[in-house]
Amino acid sequence: MNVLFIVLNEVEHLDDVLDAFVEVGVTGATILDSQGMGSILTNGHKSMKFYGTILNLLDNARPYNKTIFTVIEDDKVLEDAVNAVKEILDLDKPGVGLMFSIPVGKVY
Repeated sequence: MNVLFIVLNEVEHLDDVLDAFVEVGVTGATILDSQGMGSILTNGHKSMKFYGTILNLLDNARPYNKTIFTVIEDDKVLEDAVNAVKEILDLDKPGVGLMFSIPVGKVY
């Protein structure tokens, strides 16, 4: 059993990701509004020494994003969900978002 996290900067793809989840057998997910640290630093703390460096790293980033997470019991469904997201998003491109999974012991 794993929890799959996606931090989605390109929020216009949210519906596509959720549709793909349904197609591969993901039965539920939670979506949170979120904001990255770099966005907060560049928008609210312009006097910080590393402002320029952070701003360069965020060249294509958006100030707000969505964090999606879902607990997936079946390893095949997890693999299918990851592959489906990779077909929708180019996660190698800076500013698109990131995806990772973590093993889960128990869900109550």
